[in-house]
Amino acid sequence: MEQGLPFEQALRTREFEPDGPNWTPRISGLLSPDGSYKLSILKSADAQGSGCARYTFEYPGLPGVGHFLHTYVTDGNPIPTFQGEPERVAIQGTLEEFAGMIWDNLNEANKISLYVRFTDRATGDYREIIRNKHLEAGEKNT
Repeated sequence: MEQGLPFEQALRTREFEPDGPNWTPRISGLLSPDGSYKLSILKSADAQGSGCARYTFEYPGLPGVGHFLHTYVTDGNPIPTFQGEPERVAIQGTLEEFAGMIWDNLNEANKISLYVRFTDRATGDYREIIRNKHLEAGEKNT
């Protein structure tokens, strides 16, 4: 993207994780100044990991509405990857409450990290929380 390429083109340099037999999908997001956003999931096209299927979803920024994209659907061996469109979610409460609700509802055995950002569309100011099961919860304010 630093070279002026669009989000989708920039993701062509990436693929799913090479951790067969699960082939963990890679998830990316891009937030635009107007509040619209794109979500992407790159995952194996087959059980052998022989090709990468690339899915991108684009949404307008609507107050109180978001979308949730995750790597896996349920437990299994191998673990079945996410299917379909990102899940629509209602965004309620404070940043801390919303991030806590998501984190607390992720499967304990499979959750790794979470990024949540609240943006004031009028001013562009934002607050974000990054959680990682290997680190302390962190928050950055601007």
